[in-house]
Amino acid sequence: MRAVETVWGAIVEAWQEVRVHRGRVLLSLIGVGVAVCALTSVVGLANIAQQSITESNDRYGGRPALIAVRPMSDPSLPAAGGPVTLDEAWATAAERHAIRYWSRVGGGSVSVQFRTGVADVSLQTVDPDYATMHRTMVQRGRWFTDDDTQRLAPALVVNEDFWHRLGSPALAAHPVATIRSGEGTVTAVVIGVIRTPDNPDYPMAYGLVEGTDALIAPGTSMGNGVEAWVPPELADPLTAALRSELGAALGANTVDVSRTDYLAYQTEDPLAALKLVVMGIAVLILLLGALGLVNIALVTVRNRIREIGVRRSFGATGGRVFFAVMMESVVATVVAGAAGVGLAILIVKSPWVEQLVGRGMVADPPPFPVEAAVIGLVAATAVGALAGLIPALVAVRVKVIDAIRY
Repeated sequence: MRAVETVWGAIVEAWQEVRVHRGRVLLSLIGVGVAVCALTSVVGLANIAQQSITESNDRYGGRPALIAVRPMSDPSLPAAGGPVTLDEAWATAAERHAIRYWSRVGGGSVSVQFRTGVADVSLQTVDPDYATMHRTMVQRGRWFTDDDTQRLAPALVVNEDFWHRLGSPALAAHPVATIRSGEGTVTAVVIGVIRTPDNPDYPMAYGLVEGTDALIAPGTSMGNGVEAWVPPELADPLTAALRSELGAALGANTVDVSRTDYLAYQTEDPLAALKLVVMGIAVLILLLGALGLVNIALVTVRNRIREIGVRRSFGATGGRVFFAVMMESVVATVVAGAAGVGLAILIVKSPWVEQLVGRGMVADPPPFPVEAAVIGLVAATAVGALAGLIPALVAVRVKVIDAIRY
């Protein structure tokens, strides 16, 4: 208890001294606060950027771990010598392995009548789970549900270019798109709009596998495969098991089973170099702030030699004087660090900054990382300790008789 009181008393005394000499330390503390803000912001912004890259990878390759089953021939027909189709074989395998999220996928092209004329549109056929597996962000409207398979008019989720070519209609009014199929036309209902930043000027659409038969010209194959989202630790054994089971059901060498998510081939942090550069700059600013604090603390100690001598004459030990002088720098930098961390939180969690760094494509913005705040406060404390070490040693070496005569 006595030790706690001693430490707390030293902290209070240090804070009082900081308030007395606030004019001298203010500029250096501003530098420390800015450096801590920069250091903390780097970690926070890197989390947002990392989340943006991760979600972008998830949209194209699927969430880890995503297993893709690609047919080597027409999946709508039984394989040579095989009694079942890919859909039938997959349904059996998915039930056996209790795979929760999976979707059939296919791709093709359809002709759509827009206001400006007929244009070819890339159409991808999926099941409702596809959005969860690929982190698909719907900007307006909604994604598919199982009920959409019962629609008389096929449902479409389109990209912004497709929607703009329709005249940007309100989705609540159930806008339709006219699709040429064979010799006739089919009317499809647009229920949602998504962003496709890599193809902003090319119309694209998603449709349900069961609902797009009427959209496809007779004799056109969409090349359907299957994708499954499974726990990463089960990916390798499941891949081997599915390859064996589907091969036995469909015939050898009729399907390719492999992972397509980014973790299957990417192990390094793509932002590592940027993080190191910015953190190096922040550390340099911290060191410059520490040098300023050292100079100010040395001047302050020289001006307080008489005060230190009086304290020593009344029984203050060298350790108490050393701790008190050092704590002045530590308390000051911790306060500056806390202010820097608070400013960093305001910057990083600003909607404008999140929109800029995440390019508006982050579906799940990460919370401000606790480790960033801890790093900032630890860095501020370390700078204060280093800045206070030399002045504290000078104060301890002051002789009582010389200090009183000073």
